[in-house]
Amino acid sequence: MGTEQSDALARTTRVNLLFDFYESLLTEKQRTILTFYYHDDFSLGEIASEFGISRQAVYDNIKRAEGALESYEDKLLLLEKHERLMKVAELLERGVEEIVMNDSDRSKLMAAIERLKAAEGTAREGGEDSWQHLKA
Repeated sequence: MGTEQSDALARTTRVNLLFDFYESLLTEKQRTILTFYYHDDFSLGEIASEFGISRQAVYDNIKRAEGALESYEDKLLLLEKHERLMKVAELLERGVEEIVMNDSDRSKLMAAIERLKAAEGTAREGGEDSWQHLKA
């Protein structure tokens, strides 16, 4: 894969992650255009046709929405915190696998790590009681 393709894939992945965290802060039009472009793989021309606007207007809307997502991340750092938490969870999983212990204890620790990951996913979606299942 070429550097340009790799950069485009990394950019798409980042926008999709930011969209997961900050979707509700975008306007309806921004959400729809980004969904068409990044999730549904519509071309600029297809989106332009759908909205009755020019391809340039679609491009400008995408860039403004991306800028808004980056601005929210600069201020709130939700994606950065999520990535750090997932790295810690991975380290915990590897550490648990290396520790000599009985299968029951290992299973309990792995289940706790999975609940931590699940809670992070639920918190990203904005659930009020997203931490309740940690008590299980």
